[in-house]
Amino acid sequence: MFKHLRFDTRDQKPSLWGLAVVSAVTIAIVAVMLVAHISPVLIAGILCAYSIAAVILLCVAFVRQVEYNPYSYNTIYHSAFALLALSQAITQASTIYLYTRDGMTGQPMVFAAIGGLMSSAKLYMLFSAPFILLFSAALCVSNISLIRHEGFRFVNVLGILLSVCMVGGELFLFFSDMYASGSLYDIIAHDLFTNTFAALYLYVECMLIGTIIANLVVVGREPDLDRDYLIILGCGIRDDGTPMPLLAGRVDRALAFYRKQLEQTGKAPVFVPSGGQGPDEVISEAESMRNYLVAQGVPAEHILMESRSTSTYENMRFSKEVIEATGRPGKVAFSTTNYHVFRAGIMARRVKLRAQGMGAKTKWYFWPNADVREFVGILADHRLKQAAIIGGMVAFYAIITLVYYLAL
Repeated sequence: MFKHLRFDTRDQKPSLWGLAVVSAVTIAIVAVMLVAHISPVLIAGILCAYSIAAVILLCVAFVRQVEYNPYSYNTIYHSAFALLALSQAITQASTIYLYTRDGMTGQPMVFAAIGGLMSSAKLYMLFSAPFILLFSAALCVSNISLIRHEGFRFVNVLGILLSVCMVGGELFLFFSDMYASGSLYDIIAHDLFTNTFAALYLYVECMLIGTIIANLVVVGREPDLDRDYLIILGCGIRDDGTPMPLLAGRVDRALAFYRKQLEQTGKAPVFVPSGGQGPDEVISEAESMRNYLVAQGVPAEHILMESRSTSTYENMRFSKEVIEATGRPGKVAFSTTNYHVFRAGIMARRVKLRAQGMGAKTKWYFWPNADVREFVGILADHRLKQAAIIGGMVAFYAIITLVYYLAL
């Protein structure tokens, strides 16, 4: 599905000014229509058309972002908010259907214009409930298999914990939204809480889906066969200094690419095995990978070791320094495990290393739980940005709810 997308083919970052202009024009039109007491069905139609336009513009921006830089948070945001806009289009289309079916065209204008916006987060949760149930069930199954094979550790139950939170959030909203009674004040307080809760849930869900899409994009595409350097990201080694299966998979993935490029183009890229020596490791991860490569027939002169790094960020930073020290900078690819490609690419771009990633396969029961950890890591990397967006969404739904009841 994503194999035909081209990476790093644009020099200019995509802009969302078109969406901003469309949004401003739509707000102005809807405001005028409210003042003029235009039919709520027509207002809902305008909002539905706007939402569809937003989906299209965000999808175009998503493709252009991948062509400019696939390893970017914008890739997540564009796909995530395209899903949100699609939900809003469905909400407004439902409003049109209900008004037309029940002949409610005489209702207050604000009922259609603001009511649909106010309930859009809750409706999105209901629309996506089947996906949440299937995704949560898959996470639980994979986690149980992971615990059976790898033993019980806290990190091995992250998927189960996320599943409980996601399904629990859906059930909590469903049952709490069923019982709204009491005075008008009580109903307003109830809707404020449920709408802001749904907004928070909505953001996390959209980010989760967006992260999955972003990683599928970069994992599903092979780097161009014109690379000068292949960075291999380190991880654990055995007591005898040989790579553990996870690390061996990364080396084998890079080795397969090396042989494919050499066969098809005659150009042999230089390996840069990257990883320091931990306190319980007999040699550095870089040296372990070097020994493995030499044993596989790779000439020693085709290997440059980077043996200082202790994290993915340092892998990229120090590997870049090793490459620059040769005086022959060139095109770079990196090899890691499939679930780690997107976040590793973000770290590469953070140190201004324009590299394309490839992912080594891992056991089926390991990938979902690792994806959850990567998702949490991605959110944690930009805590302030996440807090600002979440705060903005919660404030938006709170304001819309208050305006809705004040206007009635």
